[in-house]
Formats: sequence, structure tokens, C-alpha cells
Amino acid sequence: MMTKEQKKNYVEEMKKIFSSNEAVMIAHYQGLNVNELDKIRDEMRKSGIFFKITKNRITKIALKETKYKELEKFFTGPTAAAISSDPIMSAKILSKYAKKGSNLKIIAGFMDGKVLEAEDVAKIATLPTLDEARSKIVGILSTPAQKIVSILLAPGSKIAILAHEKSKKG
Repeated sequence: MMTKEQKKNYVEEMKKIFSSNEAVMIAHYQGLNVNELDKIRDEMRKSGIFFKITKNRITKIALKETKYKELEKFFTGPTAAAISSDPIMSAKILSKYAKKGSNLKIIAGFMDGKVLEAEDVAKIATLPTLDEARSKIVGILSTPAQKIVSILLAPGSKIAILAHEKSKKG
């Protein structure tokens, strides 16, 4: 049982965490054992995502004073929240564990001021991460530069070959 002071500290901590991040993904974890939860938590932590097994009643109090207040209704039962600035990575990790046949079930999410249904979170999980998108853009931008260089070099080499051939004949 938490003391009044501990509850107050929990609410303040959760308010700070919610306020300093861009997205929240909510899942139910009923039936997962501690080892499975630890695996999820470790993977989330490596990606800079805060994964918290919530105390629902107290978390709802913390939510009331944040932009995530619409998520209150989803905090029932054994609930965990993935809170981060990278909603795509949060969705990818949660979806990965939900698909593995584990007892993790995505319930909802919140991103860009909108509540997301479980299906929306699954769609977000298919998008490229920020790093993946950056590498694709770099690839797209570097390809034309390589083509331009080869085009510019090709006529010069052809002229040199023609000049060399002409000098042999002449």
C-alpha cells in the first residue's frame, strides 16, 4: 500500500514524464510473467522509451493535467504505458511482442493530439523509424549525385578515346 506522500510523488513523476514526451502507447499485459515484462522493458529502454506498469487510479489523476487526459478510460486492468518522443519505435516494439503470441495486447495510443485505436498503433508500427527514414533519404539524395558524376565523366572519357583514335589515324 502506498502512503499519501508516495502517491503524490508518483503523480508528480508521471506528470513530468507525460509532459516531456510526444506519444503514449497503452497495452494490457495480463498473463505475462516478470521475465517477459523485463525483456519488453529492456528493449524499450534501449530505444529511449519509458515503459511503465501503471497504478491506474493514480495514473488517471496524473493524466488529468496533461494533454493525454483523453486516455483515462483505457487505464483499466493490468495496464502498461510506453511513453516516448518516438511513437513509431514504441508502436514497433509493442506490436512485435503482441504478434509473438505473448499476452501483450495493444489497447490504444496517443500521438499528435489524437487518441489512436489499437489498429492505428499497428499501422504506425509499419512506418519506418526516424533513422530508417533518414537513411532512405540519404540514399535517394546520393544516388542522383553518383549518376551525375558518371554522366559528366563519361563524355570526357569518350572524347579522350576519340581523340586518341584520331591521333593514331592521322
